[in-house]
Amino acid sequence: MGDVLSTHLDDARRQHIAEKTAKVLGEFLRFYEDQYGVALFNSMRHEIEGTGLPQAQLLWRKVPLDERIIFSGNLFQYQEDNKKWRNRFSLVPHNYGLVLYENKVAYERQVPPRAIINSAGYKILTSVDQYLELVGNSLPGTSSKSGTAPILKCPTQFPLILWHPYARHYYFCMMTEAEQDKWQAVLQDCVRHCNNGIPEDSKVEGPAFTDAIRMYRQSKELYGTWEMLCGNEVQILSNLVMEELGPELKAELSPRLKGKAQERQRQWIQISDAVYRMVYEQAKNHFESVLSKLQLARPAMEAVIRTDMDQIITSKEHLASKIRAFILPKAEVCVRNHVQPYIPSILEALMAPTSQGFAEVRDVFFKEVTDMNLNVINEGGIDKLGEYMEKLSQLAFHPLKMQSCYEKMEPLRLDGLQQRFDVSSTSAFKQRAQIHMREQMDNAVYTFETLLHQELGKGPTKEELCKSIQRILERVLKKYDYDSSSVRKKFFREALLQIAIPFLLKKLAPTCKSELPRFQELIFEDFARFLLVENTYEEVVLQTVMKDILQAVKEAAVQRKHNLYRDSMVMHNSDPNLHLLAEGAPIDWGEQYGGDSGEDSGGSSGSPGLGAPDAVTPSEKRRRAKQVMSVVQDEEAALPLQAGSEPPSPASPDSVTELRGLLAQDLRAESPPPAGPLLNGAPAQESPQPRAAPQAASPPASPLRHPSPGKAMDLEPPKPSDQETGEQVTSPGSRPPIHTTTEDSAGVQTEF
Repeated sequence: MGDVLSTHLDDARRQHIAEKTAKVLGEFLRFYEDQYGVALFNSMRHEIEGTGLPQAQLLWRKVPLDERIIFSGNLFQYQEDNKKWRNRFSLVPHNYGLVLYENKVAYERQVPPRAIINSAGYKILTSVDQYLELVGNSLPGTSSKSGTAPILKCPTQFPLILWHPYARHYYFCMMTEAEQDKWQAVLQDCVRHCNNGIPEDSKVEGPAFTDAIRMYRQSKELYGTWEMLCGNEVQILSNLVMEELGPELKAELSPRLKGKAQERQRQWIQISDAVYRMVYEQAKNHFESVLSKLQLARPAMEAVIRTDMDQIITSKEHLASKIRAFILPKAEVCVRNHVQPYIPSILEALMAPTSQGFAEVRDVFFKEVTDMNLNVINEGGIDKLGEYMEKLSQLAFHPLKMQSCYEKMEPLRLDGLQQRFDVSSTSAFKQRAQIHMREQMDNAVYTFETLLHQELGKGPTKEELCKSIQRILERVLKKYDYDSSSVRKKFFREALLQIAIPFLLKKLAPTCKSELPRFQELIFEDFARFLLVENTYEEVVLQTVMKDILQAVKEAAVQRKHNLYRDSMVMHNSDPNLHLLAEGAPIDWGEQYGGDSGEDSGGSSGSPGLGAPDAVTPSEKRRRAKQVMSVVQDEEAALPLQAGSEPPSPASPDSVTELRGLLAQDLRAESPPPAGPLLNGAPAQESPQPRAAPQAASPPASPLRHPSPGKAMDLEPPKPSDQETGEQVTSPGSRPPIHTTTEDSAGVQTEF
């Protein structure tokens, strides 16, 4: 691979790439600096004037559920350099970066992971044919002919491939369809979370960045939704550069690639990944430099805004009135002829799957709480409540239990409307709705936790507790129905605006955009950092279509479509004492209500290397149990390579039989004593000492905890890289900038 990169990415071409990247970044960052002042003014005005939105009835967590592991297990990964499939122990921590270890023993011994994959911008494919089609389309003229060897062969019928238009691809396979479905749900959760990389609580930097992206693309005559607006700021910037740089490099280099079709495809993937890494590093440095400069200037800007807030608002209203008088007749005609007739059909297409998904969230929450109540009655009572509530508290982050909710969004289609309104994909709307589902599920769970914790302070009996759980469940469901309606209506309005506004701006651009500079003289120089003609123009365009969108959503609520509440039904402070309860410290169910049985179920997880079993205190057993539990427990015993190191293979196993043979060898291999507990609650196999059998019916699930400072081991999972290339290789010492990585025959990652 080094030869490929040195041949096609020589010093002259690297210099050209750096210059092109700097040019794109320079143009964008000028937009960003302009939008930063506007976003700061809007944020401060919003704090003063408020929103006027209905108050949420459900509580939300002020302290997030960190230190938990979403999923862990084994899967086969394809190594491109030696064309071998190797078994990897993999886990997904709370920050949703897929972490790959050599094997489980390497994880236990705290050996640095092989890779950490940030999946923002990736697509998950479950078919090699899907992948080959995408690869063939990415490099014209390289589609494999029938009878030729494809770029990838999968030894099982159950692949999972992470595909990115610019960065490295990752190839995995599983032994069964059930494993494939499970890992697909987990990886989809990773993609969904990583795509939403700009923090929701960023009230200035986030809006300034997304507005700057939109303004920059509109300056290039690119309207409509953008599928690669995913990840954090640096990842999105890298995608923006590659959107312009990629086609240019492809046209220049594709005729020079040598070999058969699959070899040229492989070479192009390597080149694209190397260029993407170069662009990423350059974008990171440029963006951080400009952001630091703006943050230093922010206090002075805030002082001006506070002093002149009224004058700035007056100036903006005067500017808006002049722009409105100019564009309103044209905008109203455009809305009436090209947008208004299609709003009901777009809304209906959005409402059906979204409302089904939120209804499924309600059903899953009801089922989980009801099952817990039955378990309290039939099994351990209050003694087991801590264990049950630990599991319930993490329901919103359970990829498999939430999958039935997320799947309801998959049928979303805008047939016949996507091309008209230049909507490249519906994936952004699907993922946004799915994130709302997860948030509402967690809000419902947290509200239930808070009310139940208050009830437990009264010391109820088992029978009283069960009645209280049922009463609290009904109370939370009523709050969920109200908040669900509010969230969905807001989502529908935002989605309709996201579809309609770019379309209107594109339609009006030929007659209106060239006239906008003449309005600049209406802005006082002192306010020029906080008022922009272009932004005010867009706000006026938005207002022309907003009343039609609000009316359409209101009519849907009046007709009681999809269980939407009417706007007249407003619940203000209907439960004021509830919000006071949320001010308390986070509830630790395991510590307060764990009970002896909860400790016994995880006590066997301790490693003999950390102390003799009879010396372990109950609190130490509980701490270890919390460390080693996953949110998702793998109850199937057929996962490969539960222990033991991986033997070297002279050839790539290309069939299920060979893979099973490797598994049999690995399972017979003796595992050296690990340095700490395993992830899924099973003890280390150091000696034939008896251990407690895990409870298969309802294994406890607790978040990871930091071990105390005196312990030699820290099982906190590494944080994923925010690098859109998807991979961060961990190794000691300083490193040169990453261009690309591979693995040699011994399985060690190297760089070129």
